[in-house]
Amino acid sequence: MAILKQPMKEYDNAAYRYYGPSDLKMLPLMSWDVYGLYFDTLCKNYEDLVSLKRLSDQNKWMDVPNLNKALIENELVILVTDVKQKIVHATQNMVAMNGYLPHEVKGRRPTMFQGADTNEKDTFEIRKALKNQSPFEAVVLNYKKDGTAYNCWIKGGPIFDTSGELVNFIAYEKVVA
Repeated sequence: MAILKQPMKEYDNAAYRYYGPSDLKMLPLMSWDVYGLYFDTLCKNYEDLVSLKRLSDQNKWMDVPNLNKALIENELVILVTDVKQKIVHATQNMVAMNGYLPHEVKGRRPTMFQGADTNEKDTFEIRKALKNQSPFEAVVLNYKKDGTAYNCWIKGGPIFDTSGELVNFIAYEKVVA
């Protein structure tokens, strides 16, 4: 057992240097067989968490949502738009939901996912909530990059800076039956 102590200490030190003082949960090396999927998810989403943290710092978000829980535990897609509803950040896991890579949607509006059979009533309610700077929740018929329709649960709302000014909107999304 003494033989394993030194490599484990080196692993812990290396992991700490890599992940820094973030609030991400660290996994002991011995648990990879049980927590391998969580660790894979953590690695895939780490860059998104760093980017979202940078965005929240730059825009001085008043209330930073629990992005770790939304992205890693709940596996939600996160879209952030500016006040004109142009996408400024999309998480990497979006490609599994609709086939779009994040760089393909940046600068565009989330309406790009809508199509001929998208319910106008649902989109009107979302637009009304955005105009009123209110939270919203809806299921919308969206379209993948290949044209396939899917039901998308969306929960979103405004993000204000520390002075109370609207700076972004955030939406959490997932495919539902």
